[in-house]
Amino acid sequence: MTTEQTHKWKQGIIHLLNLDGWQLEWTGGDYEHYDAKGKTPKGYNCILEIKIRNEYYPTKLLERFKYEHLMSHKDCLKFYYVFDSKGNYLYFLDQLKLPEENNVQAGATTYSQGNKSKVNKSVYMLTESQASIINKNTNG
Repeated sequence: MTTEQTHKWKQGIIHLLNLDGWQLEWTGGDYEHYDAKGKTPKGYNCILEIKIRNEYYPTKLLERFKYEHLMSHKDCLKFYYVFDSKGNYLYFLDQLKLPEENNVQAGATTYSQGNKSKVNKSVYMLTESQASIINKNTNG
């Protein structure tokens, strides 16, 4: 998926969340550490990081660096949204009990088209059951 396609998907997810009572605006995709900011359906200030995964994995990878940066924002609630081929998972980071940290070989950057270099990243492997909201496709 190209960077432009990924941005369109993220904007679409934000639009759908806004139809459900959120008041989010896309932050522009300028390599921010989150993709949207605004208000939750209950009116709380928040930021939201969105990951689009082309393949399904039973655990959802959250980079430690990304988590720490999101959590450094003390004036709002923090959410992590994962979209994959089998569902949508929304994690409420402020109340999430993190699993043990792991190290994985992953792409150097999310938007490293053509750049196949791998780097060691510290990550948390989140289970689907840790998500606050799950919308899972049960048709396949």
